[in-house]
Amino acid sequence: MLQVSRKFEYGLHAVTYLATKGAGRVVTVKEMADLIGFSQEFLSKAMQCLKKAGIVASVQGVKGGYRLGMPPEEITVARIGVAIEGNPHLTRCVIKPDSCEIAGHCNYRGYMRHLQNRIQDLMASTTIADLIREYEPSMPVSQ
Repeated sequence: MLQVSRKFEYGLHAVTYLATKGAGRVVTVKEMADLIGFSQEFLSKAMQCLKKAGIVASVQGVKGGYRLGMPPEEITVARIGVAIEGNPHLTRCVIKPDSCEIAGHCNYRGYMRHLQNRIQDLMASTTIADLIREYEPSMPVSQ
């Protein structure tokens, strides 16, 4: 069935964690990995993708680490997904119709495209601030 990648999951958790730590607070990958319970090495790879997209910023030096690169209200779940995985697709025919051997007579291609669009719309309309308010109401959202 449908499943997000571990790298996406790590990135989403890390961005949410940074958003609860206060504006500009720098957090190390080790701290995030230890507190969230993820592999430090794998989380580092997700953080590099997020940095490249401007979602997080890295701070060099002894007190270095990562901080948010933009306000949590501007970071959507879709933005994180694209930064880590690229453009989403549920089935190969959505990206490359000629890669599917039954594309010419598939009865469900339209439905799959519709499903993908609904998922993408939900992800694009959900910000990190929304996630924290809805699912972690006791946690503050940094400003």
